[in-house]
Amino acid sequence: MENRSRNMAIACQSLISLLLLSAAVSAVEVQRPRGVSLSKKHFYVEGKPFTCLDGSRTIPFDRVNDDYCDCQDGSDEPGTPACPNGSFHCTNAGHRPVFIPSSRINDGVCDCCDATDEFNSGASCPNTCRELGRKEKEVLQKLAEIAKEGFILKQQLIQEAKRGLEEKKAKAFDLEASKKQLEEKVEALRTVKEAAEEPEKEAKERHLKAWENEKAAIRAEKDNARMAEVFLELDDDGDGFVSLTELQSHSELDTDSDGSFTETEAQGLLGGVDKVDTVAFEAVWKDIKDKYISESQVETPHGETREPLPDNDSEHYSEGEIPEEDDDNDDDQEEEDDEEEEDDDDPDDADYNRPPAVQAKKDDEDEGTMPPYDEETQNLIDAAQKAREQFDETERALRELDDQLKSLEKETSSDFGPSAEFAYLYNQCYDLPTSEYIYRLCPFKQVTQKPKMGGSETSLGTWGHWDGPEGNVYTVMKYENGLGCWQGPNRATTVKLKCGKETVVTSTTEPSRCEYLMEFTTPALCQDPRTLDPMLHTEL
Repeated sequence: MENRSRNMAIACQSLISLLLLSAAVSAVEVQRPRGVSLSKKHFYVEGKPFTCLDGSRTIPFDRVNDDYCDCQDGSDEPGTPACPNGSFHCTNAGHRPVFIPSSRINDGVCDCCDATDEFNSGASCPNTCRELGRKEKEVLQKLAEIAKEGFILKQQLIQEAKRGLEEKKAKAFDLEASKKQLEEKVEALRTVKEAAEEPEKEAKERHLKAWENEKAAIRAEKDNARMAEVFLELDDDGDGFVSLTELQSHSELDTDSDGSFTETEAQGLLGGVDKVDTVAFEAVWKDIKDKYISESQVETPHGETREPLPDNDSEHYSEGEIPEEDDDNDDDQEEEDDEEEEDDDDPDDADYNRPPAVQAKKDDEDEGTMPPYDEETQNLIDAAQKAREQFDETERALRELDDQLKSLEKETSSDFGPSAEFAYLYNQCYDLPTSEYIYRLCPFKQVTQKPKMGGSETSLGTWGHWDGPEGNVYTVMKYENGLGCWQGPNRATTVKLKCGKETVVTSTTEPSRCEYLMEFTTPALCQDPRTLDPMLHTEL
């Protein structure tokens, strides 16, 4: 019973204190001119001259709020619309105080939730400050709950980033040690490879040289055989010599290509003599073999080659005795002609008429492929190949390890926030589907846009830098140098970060051509709710 009485006494005392405080507040409001904030009340002392806040002049106090602008800064008319640059303070008890332009005073529109700006306009303005304050407080409380949960997640992210950084540094240390070992191994294998390749090269060169000598011998043998055939073909009288007349029968050997193969030209080919035997013909052959056309190949008017018909293949008829050929005979003749054409196309029958380059290619084909390496050479090749493979494999491993080191160095040196709280976003991507596109944000890398119905991906910018205001730089990300717009600038994206329990892209817009704005929530941006300013610090 005694405790209950004591509690009631305490409650009554608290109520009395609250009433006294309210009275004191009312007294303060009466003692300052209309439109003056509590923080500036001391500049406005009734009964004393008023000095303009810009210090430009001093006026009697009764000129304050007299609806005439005396000060250049408008500070003498805080409660009237007399000064175009003046400002009016809305106390808005129960909600947030605000300043409005003095031109809005008594304009019939309620700008202050406590209606103090319409004291003489006749406008009916209800006081909505407490209701607005209640709603804002609910919003702030929800935001505080989100901030509280987000801040807890943020602390976890910071701890994970710290552990991750330590692990990456340890991994980088191990990789550096492995890199040094691999570099030494690569150099050792390079020496082994070069040592194995030297005898391999020499052995392959020996094998190739032997094959070239063998081909040269084959070519020389063929050339000698052809030279002998041509000699017999030119020696029409069979006397064992090729004479000027016999050589002149081949007009294709005309040295100046003027259409006339003269005796002087023929004698020049024969070395200045009238005839040559088989031995002397060797020198002649060198000069004529590239032009010579065998007599066994007869050129027809249509460019076809046919073998000359033997005399016994032709029958002679007297005039008027030529028999008529029936269709069957015509068909048989056409078949024979086709067969002859096929025979004429046989490459073996036209060797002498081929251009030198074509003939050389055919000669190479006739000579066959290079024979396989001997066992000793093949062993050297296998040993060198094994050394190359071991070297290449080790060198590739070194490159991959070096890439890992560079990636780790880039990640550990990136600016992930004061406590690396944004590090968890690295190597992650977040999508936002819309009616037409899928937008993808890959923090610290790029932003892209892809049509939902299929199509190529468009770069909306690659990671540039943090771009928030001074003192709060980690609230905005800037992505630059995306794909260029048609006759416009390169695409770019600004990402505004907000505190949230989840990591998600919430919206994407294009405020101006080729400039995109993306909103992104993350617990990494959440602050300790105890440091947030509640809506209770309102200025009277």
